Amino acid sequence: MEKFDLVIIGAGPSGYAAAMRAIDFKKKTLLIEKNMVGGAGVTNGALSSKTWWELSREASAFRKNLKRYNIQEPSISFKEIQNEVRKAVQERKGLLTEHIQKLNETSYANLLSFKTGQAKLLSQHEVEISVGAKREIVYAEHIILATGSRPRYLPELPIDEKIVLTSEGIEDLEDFPESMVIVGAGVIGCEYATIFSGFGRTKVHLIDKGDRILPFEDEDVVRIVERNMENNGVLIHRNSRLVDMKIINGRVEYELEYTDGSRGTFNVEKALVSVGRVANIEDLWDDKVGINITKRGIDNNDTQTNVSNIYAIGDLTADISLVNVGELEGRYAVEKIFGKPDRKLVYENISTIMFLSPEVAGVGMNETHAREMGINYKVVTLEYSTISRAIAKRNTQGFIKLLVTGDDHMKILGMKVVGLHASSAIQAVAVLISMDKGIEELAECVHPHPSITEGIQECVRMLMGKSLFKPTALKGRLSCRSSLNKVYADIVF
Repeated sequence: MEKFDLVIIGAGPSGYAAAMRAIDFKKKTLLIEKNMVGGAGVTNGALSSKTWWELSREASAFRKNLKRYNIQEPSISFKEIQNEVRKAVQERKGLLTEHIQKLNETSYANLLSFKTGQAKLLSQHEVEISVGAKREIVYAEHIILATGSRPRYLPELPIDEKIVLTSEGIEDLEDFPESMVIVGAGVIGCEYATIFSGFGRTKVHLIDKGDRILPFEDEDVVRIVERNMENNGVLIHRNSRLVDMKIINGRVEYELEYTDGSRGTFNVEKALVSVGRVANIEDLWDDKVGINITKRGIDNNDTQTNVSNIYAIGDLTADISLVNVGELEGRYAVEKIFGKPDRKLVYENISTIMFLSPEVAGVGMNETHAREMGINYKVVTLEYSTISRAIAKRNTQGFIKLLVTGDDHMKILGMKVVGLHASSAIQAVAVLISMDKGIEELAECVHPHPSITEGIQECVRMLMGKSLFKPTALKGRLSCRSSLNKVYADIVF
C-alpha cells in the first residue's frame, strides 16, 4: 500500500490550492480527481460563466457604439461565442494540467502525485480509488476533502438539461433561446439574466419571491442593477411564487402566484433553475469513518472535521462558496496540518464581485448587514459622475460607498463599488480591513490620475471633512450620513 503524508480528494480550486501549498512543506501528496482538474470553478462555474459575461458585455457595448454612429449591428453567432467560452475553459484546464506535469522537472520533483478516479474513505487513513472495475487503496496520514458542489435540483421541476436547465446545461445550448425564464433571483440567477439579456437575442424572465432582487444587498445597489436589467428587456416577476412548470411541445409553460393572490401563466423556450448548490458528499466515506454532517455541510472547526486528521474545504463547508474562499481554505488547512498559520482564518476581508450590469464589487459588510446587527456606523457615497476616469470612459453609471464605525476611530467596516473597474477598486480597502485599520492610510495615498480609485480617496476625505467636492454643493451625487440618520455636510464627523 502506497503511503502519503496528505491525500486530497478533489482537484477543483480549493483542492488544487491545498496540493500546491502541501508541496511547499515538502510533503508527499496525492491529488485525486474523478474527472479533470479545475472542477466546476472552471468547467461550468466561475471561469465559464464569467467568460460568457465578458463576451455579453462586449456585445452589449458594441451594439450601443454602433447605435451611436447609426450603423446597423451584425448578427451574433452563438456557436462562435460558445467556442470562445470552451477555448477559455480548455486553456485554463491545460495550464493546470501542464503545471502538475512540469513540477517533476523542478525542485518539487516526486512530491506530488495525481490520480484520476472515484475516491472513497474506507477508514480514517485508508482511501480507495476506483477506475471502473480496478481498485487501489492508499494510506493517508492526513486527508483533505475538496469534492465541490453541483447545482441544486428541485424535484418538482422537470429538469432535463435540454429545455429546463441548470448551469451545467448552459454549455450545451445550440443557440440563443428566444426567451428564457430564470428561477432564482440570487447572484447566479441575476448574472445569467445579465448575460443573456446582454446579447440582445433573448427575452429574459426573472422570478423573484420578494419585492426586489438580491435581498441581501443595499437598496441603492439593487436599484441600479434592476434598472439596467429592465432597460435590457428583462421582465422581473416581483412578489411571485412558482406554483407549476411543465414542458409542453418542447417549450416551458410556468405558472406564478403573486402575493396579492393573482396568478399568471407564461410560455418561454427555455428555463434556467438557479436555486443554489449542494455539496458532493455521496459515497465519499464509509459510515464507520464517522464524519459529522449538518444541514449546511460537513461540520468543521477551522476546516478540521470531528475526525482529527480529516479536513473539509471549499463548497463542502457552511462558509462562503466562492473560488477565492475555497483556495484560501485549502492553503489554510495545509498550514494548520503541517505548520502554524500566520493568522486565523477570517472572512471579513473577503473580496467579492457580482458580474451584473454594472459590475458590483464589495469587501466587508454592507449597510444592510450593519443595520441588522445594530452597529453604529457612518457611510459616505460618491457617484461615478464626479470621477474623471469614469467621465473619460463615457460611463458614469455607478457609485462608491464606504462604511466605517460611528466612533472617532472610523475603522473600515466595508465598501461597495458599483460600476466600471469595480473589482480593481476594492483591494486596498480589503487589506486595511484585515489589518483593522482606520481611514487615515487611505486619505494619504497618492492615486494615479485619472483612476476610479481616486473616488475612494475622495470618500475618505469627505469623512474627514476635507474633500475636494462638498456634499452641500453637489447634493444627490455626494452624501455623508450616519446610522442615527444624521446627515453631515462639509464638517468633520
